Amino acid sequence: MATLALPSQISPAALSALVEHAVLPQALAVTTAARRVLSGADLPLEGRNVVITGGSSGIGAAAALKVAGAGGTVILVARSIDKLDAVKQEIEAAGGSAYTYSCDVTDNESVDALVEQLVADHGQIHMLVNNAGRSIRRSIALSYDRFHDFERTMSLNYFAAVRLILRLLPHMSENGFGHIVNISSIGAQTNPPRFSAYVASKAALDAFSRVVASEVVGKGVGFTTVHMPLVRTPMIAPTSMYDAFPTLSPEEAADMVLRALVKRPKEIGTPMGTFGELAYTLAPGLVDKILHQAYKVFPDSLAAKGELDESPERQGLSRSGQMLARASILVQDQPLSRAAKTMMRLLPGIHW
Repeated sequence: MATLALPSQISPAALSALVEHAVLPQALAVTTAARRVLSGADLPLEGRNVVITGGSSGIGAAAALKVAGAGGTVILVARSIDKLDAVKQEIEAAGGSAYTYSCDVTDNESVDALVEQLVADHGQIHMLVNNAGRSIRRSIALSYDRFHDFERTMSLNYFAAVRLILRLLPHMSENGFGHIVNISSIGAQTNPPRFSAYVASKAALDAFSRVVASEVVGKGVGFTTVHMPLVRTPMIAPTSMYDAFPTLSPEEAADMVLRALVKRPKEIGTPMGTFGELAYTLAPGLVDKILHQAYKVFPDSLAAKGELDESPERQGLSRSGQMLARASILVQDQPLSRAAKTMMRLLPGIHW
């Protein structure tokens, strides 16, 4: 079949005239540049290979669809290959391009093998989205004997992201281009109570990226930190009071990720996050007192307290039955007081 190559600068009017006069019959293949002019679509990530960790659900899956829609080649990374393949199929059904790789990003050898395979398969890795993460909501009074909470959040939220960055930075620097997007949290700006493990892990990655950015900017490599507000994903499902909170959808969160990849600013966040940073800079003592009131009006969950019913009769249920029984408790958990509802409305986007 013959292929007609068209100049990338051809005007829409000229291209339309060609089509109208049957110069481009359906039997001929049209170049990507011509298709873009025909459709009027912008493909700002065309030619970019974009790695997204935690791409099997939530923000990662939604961002993958957005990246593919913007012309990027999506490289999905997570432990569950079955879930990744489902996202890949959705991307390909929409006309995009995606690849999947199973990897435990908390394991050195697994990450080494992943990066070696990515470079072998795709030549150049242009962008990395560090999206994989975990959240723990538990007051410090309930954490005295739970040091492992801090270890596991740092392992995934901080060390795993740094591990991937360290493996890809030499590759990006050698090629003269790279962009790294770290999905951080509004919590790193607003310091909400009960999130000491989670916020510390995100703040560590924020600080790491700020320091490294000044060292690699001359090599064409940049960083964007996305201070994400509360998003309705499986991560927040165990905290039932969040059902009443205003949240972003995964698709709205994915728009922030896409902007980070296309515009490549230093930081993307919300006015509430910026306000939180400024308030703490100007009046840290006052902010502590306000946050203490939030600590008092938003309770620990039953899960955080370890009070979910694990009675012998429940242990006889099937796994699905136990999950339903546990969910029935969580649904009734954490009723919001009037003060809590007021604070939730006045300070939207913060995960209390």
